[in-house]
Amino acid sequence: MSFDIRDVAGVDWSERADEGYAALIESARALVAGESDLIANAANLSSLVYHALPRLNWVGFYLYDGTELVVGPFQGKPACVRIPLDRGVCGAAARTRSTQRVPDVHAVPDHIACDSESRSELVVPLVRDGELIGVFDLDSPVPDRFGDADQSGLEAIAAVLVDAVA
Repeated sequence: MSFDIRDVAGVDWSERADEGYAALIESARALVAGESDLIANAANLSSLVYHALPRLNWVGFYLYDGTELVVGPFQGKPACVRIPLDRGVCGAAARTRSTQRVPDVHAVPDHIACDSESRSELVVPLVRDGELIGVFDLDSPVPDRFGDADQSGLEAIAAVLVDAVA
């Protein structure tokens, strides 16, 4: 399977998100095919998603070191380096092992503001065989940026990463 960013670059995400995510998921699979290194795959997937989806200001991964989340590969402004599991949206996703979709990060009392321009956030936990690997974190400067199609599409991309490193 070959990879070409042009497969997803021209998608009208407001009208055809399901088609766009189908193409993006296929591109993600092609991008990680034959590679099992977590860092390499996370780096490529963060770039793919950052450049394919509109209205994002940060896309990346925090990796679990057994105690806390530590910043991994990402696209966007410099990030917070360490996130305890009992703080913020990323910590909640890691702690509960469930996706967190936040329409207004300013309404979250313990939100960790790495980029003051972020207004909404979606965080998908990365879990393999019941063990936490990390989280896939996306921020947007647009309130309520992430909908149902985004959540299911980004959960599928997270699963591509987890499957590739299994």
